[in-house]
Amino acid sequence: MYVRDTKKVTRMSSSLIEFLLLAGIALFIGWRLFVTLGQDNGPPENRPRSQNPQAGAETPRRDTSGGEVVEMRPNFTGPAAAGFEAIYDVDKSFDPRAFMQGARAAYEMIVAAYARGDRDALKPLLDTDVYEAWDAAISAREANGSEGMQLLRIRSAEITDASLADDGMARVVVHYESELGDGETTQRASELWTFMRQTSKSDPNWLLDDVDTAD
Repeated sequence: MYVRDTKKVTRMSSSLIEFLLLAGIALFIGWRLFVTLGQDNGPPENRPRSQNPQAGAETPRRDTSGGEVVEMRPNFTGPAAAGFEAIYDVDKSFDPRAFMQGARAAYEMIVAAYARGDRDALKPLLDTDVYEAWDAAISAREANGSEGMQLLRIRSAEITDASLADDGMARVVVHYESELGDGETTQRASELWTFMRQTSKSDPNWLLDDVDTAD
């Protein structure tokens, strides 16, 4: 009698444990469905939007009025913001940060090529008018036997203006402050370099269009 009762209790305990396990699994699945699907709060426009602190200005979003996915515009700031906006309107790949990386590299390449009188390196980087003026300056320097000033360092470089002409020509002005030297003397240069690119063409390269002394 005692043994039979013990077996009965054991079977009841096992059944209870199985019931509790199944109930727990069912509750877990139900909770996961609730979290995944959320509550129905009416039309999509009345439902709370999830907050994503990592979302930037260029994060894609869905236009609830028509269901079309659109790209949000970058948030341009600074004195050249209006020009950035105009250039971006016709060239969605335009990025001021990427442009400045290229502009610093271009400054180093152009100054170095001019110092050593390397016309082949300069020609594809300069607009025709700039190249002709610099070619004449290199010729005059060669006739005098003088050497060009080498770039020692770029002290600063920042965009001060940007614009888009009616013909699609984009221009960006960069203010460079640098130190130049010839081994004996050192001088500081403060210049405004204007780079240009025809946005209607597939060529992504910018050319040096003008050089002015900064006030």
